[in-house]
Amino acid sequence: MNKKERSFSIMMAVHDQARELEENLPLYLTQEYEPGYEVIIIDDTSTDDTTDVLKRLKGEYKHLYTTFLPKPNRLLVHKKMALNIGIKAAKKDWIIITKINTRLEATDVLQSIAENMDDDAELTLGYMGKKGIRLQSFADCQDARDHLRKAERRLKKVRDRKRMNYTWGRYDFIVIRKDQAQQILNFYEEKISAWSLLGIRLRIIFKNLF
Repeated sequence: MNKKERSFSIMMAVHDQARELEENLPLYLTQEYEPGYEVIIIDDTSTDDTTDVLKRLKGEYKHLYTTFLPKPNRLLVHKKMALNIGIKAAKKDWIIITKINTRLEATDVLQSIAENMDDDAELTLGYMGKKGIRLQSFADCQDARDHLRKAERRLKKVRDRKRMNYTWGRYDFIVIRKDQAQQILNFYEEKISAWSLLGIRLRIIFKNLF
């Protein structure tokens, strides 16, 4: 696909983040990008003013779409559920998975991503910095597996039980073809021991050396 023809679905899950939506979502909705894009917000059962903020912004921006995560199920991984809903709702060929806390500082961010993406990459990790955007390309999802798992997993004690808590890593967004996006969902269910995490880190270091 020609770079000039790429269209994006920007996708993020939110929970009780009305303030962040108020401040940052308009920056996503005012991107100057001719091929077109949409923004999909998955509301994870928020209890603050998130619904009201989204309703107002939907009235102002026709390319904003919202959906919600059903009542929480402790047996299911929330992030996987939210991403699955967003992927199914996406209408564009490429999906950008990010979070509302990632603030866009310019109106040409989508243009920059499109122009600098590797045409042969199936998945790209993006990093926002003071000097602009840095992209890290991967041939396929499996090639990016270690990076995704290392960044996403943190083992934390939650009250009286232990569980895998899924938190954002150092990268700010993921760009992936829609027809390949389902592949990364399984990564969010994989439990990783301390030894496995060490092995992942060593493999990443080894790849960077050669």
